Amino acid sequence: MYLDAFHDTQDGLTRITAQQGSRFAKEIAGDFNPIHNPGAKRFVVPGDLLFSLVLERYGLSECMAFSFTDMVGADTDLDFPDTDAPSFEIADATGRVCLKVRREGRRTRDMSLLERFTLAYVSFSGQTFPHVLVPLMRAHDVMINPQRPLVIYEGMSFDLEDLDIREPELELENSSLMVNGKRGDVSLDFVIRAGGRAVGTGAKKLVLSGLRPYDDATMQALVDQYAESKAANRRSGMKDEG
Repeated sequence: MYLDAFHDTQDGLTRITAQQGSRFAKEIAGDFNPIHNPGAKRFVVPGDLLFSLVLERYGLSECMAFSFTDMVGADTDLDFPDTDAPSFEIADATGRVCLKVRREGRRTRDMSLLERFTLAYVSFSGQTFPHVLVPLMRAHDVMINPQRPLVIYEGMSFDLEDLDIREPELELENSSLMVNGKRGDVSLDFVIRAGGRAVGTGAKKLVLSGLRPYDDATMQALVDQYAESKAANRRSGMKDEG
């Protein structure tokens, strides 16, 4: 599967290097959050990569929920248990739980569908900043810390009417932000479509930290920096192809 390039497995444990995690974020999800840069002071493996690995290992169920309980650093040995249980956990070699998964309903292991579904989701997920978050922050007169722009993936869930999906697409239906001091809780509600019909719904949860009063110039500089990182990655890819 396409995920083979973004992780390694040895002695039953899965390991993701900073380079692998960063490549997935940029090349697959279109996510240029600086915490996914290989040289980041505290590199974090993309939650969307962990989500994708879960679907690859355990299949796609009609109803699934993912709760990210701790961030995963580079070169962390992760245990994906051999289980058919409706609830299970992904933990590191010390037993620290990083991700909790719940599932119910029918299940499919159709690898072609799994790849299409994960690509559709991570493509949708990776567009959160700046397209969705900046208007939300502006509307609530808050912004993340530009020196340490932490946007943390807290969880996601979805419910599918059936698994007869050929070309799934995700469409944002509603977005909201609840501010509590320096913390902001974001909910992104989405519809899953296939063949022109709605086949399911879902929600993605994010946490914004270090909130402060909104400033247009500062936020625009952060957006410009993000856009430049994206453009630089594209230029690098074009050079590699050449």
